[in-house]
Amino acid sequence: MKRKRETETRSELRSAIEELSILAKVQPSDNHTAIHIPTKPFLHVCTLILQVLDKIGPTMAVLRQDIHQNMQRLEILWESDPAKYSNLIEMLKKEDSEGNRRKGTSCSRAFLWLIRSMDFMVALLQRLVKDPEQNIEQAVEESYNITLKPWHGWISSAAFKVALKLVPDNKTFISLLLTKDQNYDNLKEDMQTLISLLVPLLEEIHSILRFYRLDRLKST
Repeated sequence: MKRKRETETRSELRSAIEELSILAKVQPSDNHTAIHIPTKPFLHVCTLILQVLDKIGPTMAVLRQDIHQNMQRLEILWESDPAKYSNLIEMLKKEDSEGNRRKGTSCSRAFLWLIRSMDFMVALLQRLVKDPEQNIEQAVEESYNITLKPWHGWISSAAFKVALKLVPDNKTFISLLLTKDQNYDNLKEDMQTLISLLVPLLEEIHSILRFYRLDRLKST
C-alpha cells in the first residue's frame, strides 16, 4: 500500500526513472548468457509505459493491447518458477534451447516487442525534448515510422495511420504528463533523465536480441 500511495504522488516518468535505476545496473558484456535483467522491475517499467501511452489516447490502443499481452506472457512464465525466471535472460535461454524462440506465442518474441515499444517511447520523448512545439501527431507518426512500422504488417500500419487523427494537441498531452507540483521545466528534466537511462539499456538489450537471432523478426 505504501508503494502504491507513493506512486500516486509521482508522475509515471519519475516512477519509471526509479525502476530504470535498477535495470540500468545491467553491465555490458560479450557473454550475453551471463547478463542479468531483473524480470519484475522490467515488467513494472512496461506498466508505466502503458500509462504514458494511455495519455496519447485511442491512437495507442492497439500498441497498448500488444504490450499488455506480451507482459502477461512473461508474467505467466515468471510465476511458474519465480526464482529461476527472476532473470529475464533465463526465458530466452530456455526457449533458445527448446527451439521455440521464434514462435508467435514465445516469451522471446514478447520480450522483443516490449523492447520495440520502449524504442518507440524513447523516440517520442526525444522529439518532445528537442522541440516542445512540434505537433504531437507528427512526433508520434515519426517515432512510429522509425521504430515499429518496419516490423508491422500492412494491417497494423493502416490501423495506426487512421488512429493518428485521435492524438491530442500538444498542450493537452503535456498537461496530462504533468503532476500537480510540476512545471514544464521539471517535466523536460524528467524526460531527459528517462532517455539517458533507457538509451544505453536498450542498446545492450538489442545486442542480446541479435545474439539470440530475434532482432529481425516481424509481426506474425
